Amino acid sequence: MDIVGARTLRDLLTEREKRFGPKAFLSFVDRDSSVTEFTYAEFVRRVRSVAAGLTAEGIGKGDKVVVHLPNCPEFLFCWFGLNWIGAVAVPSNIANTAGEMQHVVSFSDAVGVVTGAEHADMLGTVADANPAVRLRVLARAEHPEPGWVPFAALSNHGDTPPEVAVASDDVAELLFTSGTTARPKAVMLTHANCLFAGEREWRVLGFDHTDRCLTALPVFHVLAQTISVMASLTVGATLVLLADYSASRFWDHVRRQKATALSMVAMQLRTLLAQPPADSDLDHSVRRISYGINVPDEEKDEFERRFGVELVNGYGLSEAMTMVTVAPVHGEKRWPSIGLPILDRQVRIVDPGGSDVAVGESGELIVSGVPGRNLMKGYYKNPQATAETLRGGWLYTGDNAYFDEHGYVYFVDRLKDVIKVSGENVSSSEVERVLLSHPGVAEAAVVSAVHAISDEVPVAFVVPRPGVRLDDDEVIGFCREHLAKFKVPAVIEVCDELPKTSIGKIEKKLLRKQVQDRGPIT
Repeated sequence: MDIVGARTLRDLLTEREKRFGPKAFLSFVDRDSSVTEFTYAEFVRRVRSVAAGLTAEGIGKGDKVVVHLPNCPEFLFCWFGLNWIGAVAVPSNIANTAGEMQHVVSFSDAVGVVTGAEHADMLGTVADANPAVRLRVLARAEHPEPGWVPFAALSNHGDTPPEVAVASDDVAELLFTSGTTARPKAVMLTHANCLFAGEREWRVLGFDHTDRCLTALPVFHVLAQTISVMASLTVGATLVLLADYSASRFWDHVRRQKATALSMVAMQLRTLLAQPPADSDLDHSVRRISYGINVPDEEKDEFERRFGVELVNGYGLSEAMTMVTVAPVHGEKRWPSIGLPILDRQVRIVDPGGSDVAVGESGELIVSGVPGRNLMKGYYKNPQATAETLRGGWLYTGDNAYFDEHGYVYFVDRLKDVIKVSGENVSSSEVERVLLSHPGVAEAAVVSAVHAISDEVPVAFVVPRPGVRLDDDEVIGFCREHLAKFKVPAVIEVCDELPKTSIGKIEKKLLRKQVQDRGPIT
């Protein structure tokens, strides 16, 4: 079922400008609680202006530009401005280290970078090491920097960018996602992928044009892009974007913004529950909150009772441009199910041979679809991984699940060696690669541990080189220099040897059991 046709993001923006012109589209709440609003007409005009400016600076169709910004209007102007002229946005995690950004910029073949003052030095160094980068744009900075084009200067070229032929199946963005490889893979998502996500999400979450959809999730992440940005834009709702998340101030923002729908991750739900109860806990206009998996029954029940709001959980992944299953908004939830397959999704649970398993039996969850339409187009410059993941019209997720007798899906665990930290995917092998680069580490294995707030955290087992005495804190400090904060192991276990199979493969299942037996980390 193709519900987007040959349309592009440019078409969608043009349509929404005509239909909802004077209506508020974006309400941005900055770190100091100041609010900046843009109507649909103002927002699209700014997008066109940035598109014209990028064109004047030499960016054209197919060019990749890294957008390394926190939640802010400029991120959205860049994302849609690049897509308007057929260029490709490459959003990156602002927690990335210089080494991680070197990979993003180099591997994506980026010709431009856009960032803020706090990351200008790092991105400048990375750009210096990549001769292909010919444009550097500095946003949200009080003072200009030599060699950088001020973001405001992009608006000096009018708001009528040249007409560029853009197709629905053209790549709109590259999203780097952690998997089982030591380096994150770049998921190619098309204009059609983005449009499908918008059409899908507002329907299954029950949004309409009167909603004010608030999120503090990072817009460089697929979850915020789909459930918050694309769903709001598609249905004509207002997007309330918080610059960052603060549990102590969150409900104040919700009340002031008159938010009616929220999108969150489990960590945020838990930190809100950890706040002292207040008489104002029920003083809000929120109807429902959408979130991912990993919230126990007792936490879900306590949250709904305390705040008087419905929680709607689901399951998705970047390769499917997020949501695959969602608990019915107007039907039975069957908690702790992750819901039912949605709209254009068909889901199967299969054994290693590809045959469907019986009801109640676990197997790999696979999703039907068309690459470049409602599934990713593929992994950039990685045909082998693409062929392994997209097979015969099905996306193999690498996640274990099972069906009940009513067709509801239940998440079991990950076949992939991925750790879920506060909604972020962390590749065990990526962390291991950094540990093995430490001069005193001979062997390393990283597994996940349950965490009271962050869902999961990495735990590292390391074997020192002969004659070396490893210090836990020093190894963690080394990791902090080379990994984003959320990827750094919470615990370093120094051991004499790692358990191995007869062929020398590390038996991670034994390490996982060892960690599991200790209970959650707090």
